[in-house]
Amino acid sequence: MHIFKHTNYDFLRWRWHAIAVSWIIIIAGIVTIASRGIPLGVEFAGGTVMIVEFERPMSVQQVRSALDRSFPGGGQNVIVQAYGDPSRRQVMVRVPTVGAESGTSLSEKAQTVVAALQANNVGAFKVAGTEIVGPSVGKELTRKGILATVLSLVFILLYLAFRFQLSFGVGAVVATIHDLLITLAFLAFFRYDMSLNVIAAILTMAGYSTNDTIVIFDRIRENLRSMRRDTLGHVINVSVNQTLSRTVITSGTALMT
Repeated sequence: MHIFKHTNYDFLRWRWHAIAVSWIIIIAGIVTIASRGIPLGVEFAGGTVMIVEFERPMSVQQVRSALDRSFPGGGQNVIVQAYGDPSRRQVMVRVPTVGAESGTSLSEKAQTVVAALQANNVGAFKVAGTEIVGPSVGKELTRKGILATVLSLVFILLYLAFRFQLSFGVGAVVATIHDLLITLAFLAFFRYDMSLNVIAAILTMAGYSTNDTIVIFDRIRENLRSMRRDTLGHVINVSVNQTLSRTVITSGTALMT
């Protein structure tokens, strides 16, 4: 299937502009992460997460006000967010781990949330779900998440070094790291929680990115043999144009999913 036919776009003409934009985003992301960090989901930070479903519409501020008196420091560390479809009137309440809490103390947080809501007359509600993760489990998941990401990059490098040559492998890994840094930057900008689902999404994105890179590299390798008199820049442009339809279809369907 060909969306684009006989295209001749000069992609490399804009390479320095694209590199500049990428560096601006990456540096801004690094500064944001260094100064504010990336919010960690309960899987990594540890704590108690509850999904509370109310019988009548309830604002986030009303729920927060109900919880303020029941937690140390006025509930400043308690995170309250709207959750899911607004028609279901659900709110997520997350109480982070403090110190070396574990076992019973973590379970008591869920009971404290329920008691606080009942005491402040917020109306009828039910607990739709509860998730409790201790600090030791959070640290283990953090270690495994980082390990999974690093190992995926290492094996990408080894495969491409074997399949093509080392320079192709290094280029693919640099491109993949670029994609990861850009993604982390936007996670930091929008204060999106780093959870196991996000780690899985990042690894999936890295897989799609590498898959497309391999297809383009394969076409470049073929064209280098048949276009020996042309410059490397021209060969790259021709190769990217030849695989453009495939790139748009693959990336587009992945984005829609």
